[in-house]
Amino acid sequence: QVQLMESGGGLVQPGGSLRLSCAADRIQFQIYVFDWYRQAPGKERELVATISTDGIVDYAKSVTARFTMSRDAAKKTVYLQMNSLKFEDTGVYYCNARSIYDEGLKYWGQGTQVTVSS
Repeated sequence: QVQLMESGGGLVQPGGSLRLSCAADRIQFQIYVFDWYRQAPGKERELVATISTDGIVDYAKSVTARFTMSRDAAKKTVYLQMNSLKFEDTGVYYCNARSIYDEGLKYWGQGTQVTVSS
């Protein structure tokens, strides 16, 4: 009964790029705010970026100017374009959806692994 599914992770060299996708075709896409989180080994989960229902994005300081979050209503998919990747970007990336009508209604994906290594 998973509602979100991340994909696009993998192994990439420093300075490289990846595009993560979060498929949300099983929910009413337009009434959800979406977040990207990541968790590095041995560290707490951190918020990477948030996108509103109107497409306004807020980024963590560590990824501003390197990452771009977007949403496509026709495809019911949220994206995270990651450029100029660094070793410290390594971690499991998770998609989260939050209903604008019920703050307690949230969905998480299973996560996708991103490894930045030379």
